[in-house]
Amino acid sequence: MKILDWYILKRYLFTFFMMLLLFIPIGITVHLAEKIGKILENEVPFAEVMWYLLDFTIYFAHLLFPLFLFLSVIWFTSKLANNTEIIAFLSSGVSFSRFLKPYLIGAFIVAVLALVLGLYLAPKASEGFNDFSYKYLKKGRKVAENRDVFRQINDNDFIYVNSFDLKNKQGHFFTLEHIKDNKLVYKINASTIKYNPEDSTYQLRNYVKRTIGEFEDIIESAPKKDTVFPFDTEDLTPEIYIAETLPYSELKDFIDKEEKRGSSNIGRYQLVLYRKWSLPVSVFILTIIAVAVSSIKRRGGMGVNLAVGICIAMVFVFFDKIFGVMAEQSNFPPIIAVWFPNVIFGILALYLLRNAKR
Repeated sequence: MKILDWYILKRYLFTFFMMLLLFIPIGITVHLAEKIGKILENEVPFAEVMWYLLDFTIYFAHLLFPLFLFLSVIWFTSKLANNTEIIAFLSSGVSFSRFLKPYLIGAFIVAVLALVLGLYLAPKASEGFNDFSYKYLKKGRKVAENRDVFRQINDNDFIYVNSFDLKNKQGHFFTLEHIKDNKLVYKINASTIKYNPEDSTYQLRNYVKRTIGEFEDIIESAPKKDTVFPFDTEDLTPEIYIAETLPYSELKDFIDKEEKRGSSNIGRYQLVLYRKWSLPVSVFILTIIAVAVSSIKRRGGMGVNLAVGICIAMVFVFFDKIFGVMAEQSNFPPIIAVWFPNVIFGILALYLLRNAKR
C-alpha cells in the first residue's frame, strides 16, 4: 500500500501547488489591472511595485489557502474516481479510512505550511501590502481610528481625545484622569494637545489641572504648558491593520495592552490571533469533505463534483465572513466567530465521511 500512499500524496501536493501557481498569477493580473491607473498617477517607483506584488502574492495565497486546497483535492480525487482507480483501491480490501491516510498526511504538510505562513511570513507581507495601499492607492482614507479615542495608558492613567490628526500629531479636547485605589487623584483638561517629536514632549493649550483634596480641590491653569506623558501617538491611534502585521508573540502582547487601554478594536485584533490556528485545522476538515464528495464516480463526471465543491466553498467563506463581521462590529465573541465555521463543517465532514464509507 506504500506505493499507493506515495501516489496519492504526490498527486495531492502536486495538484495543490499547481493550483496556487495557476491562480496567483491570475490574481496578480486582475489586481494590477484594477490598480494600474493609481500606480501610474502617483508615479510609484518600479522597485516598490515589485515588492508590493510580492507582498500581495503572499497575502493573497494566505487568504485563500483553504479554498485552493479544497478545489485541488476535489479536482484530482474526481479524476481518480472517473478513472475507476478508487474502486480498484477499495476492491483490493483497503478500507476507506486507510484510503484516507495519504490525504491526511498531505493535509498535515499543508497545515504546517499554513501555520508557518500565518505566524511569520503573512504578517510581514501584510505590513508591506497595507503600507503601500494606504500610501498610494487609498489616499485620504483613514489608516487609524482617530475619533473618540479612549485609552488606559497604565494602571492609573486614563486618557480621552475627541479627535486626533495623525499628520499634524494634534488632538482636540484632551482629558487625562489619574485614578488610584478607585479614587480620582487629579484630572487634566486641555482644548488641544500637540506632540513635538523633536524632544518627545506634548504642548497643551488652555491647560487646567484639578487635584482632588480632602476638603477642597486645587486648580492649576495656564494658556499653554509643555509636559511629558508616558505614551506616544502610535499608542493613541494604532493603525487599523496593525494586528495583521504582528508576529504571534507580539500580537498577543499587543492585545493584552489594548485590552488594558479599553480599545474598541479588540474583537478585530482577536480575530486575527485566533485565525492563525483555525486555518490549519480547516485544512484537515476541507480535505475530508473534498475526498468524501469527490471519491464517488458520478454520471455527470468531474463537473458535478466541482460544482458541489464550489458551493460548499462559497458557504464556508460566507460563514467565515459573516461571523467575522459580527465579531468586529458587536460584542459577539471572536473565538466563536472564528471556530464556528470549523465546527459546523467538521460535523459535515464526519457525516459525509460516514456515508462515503458505506
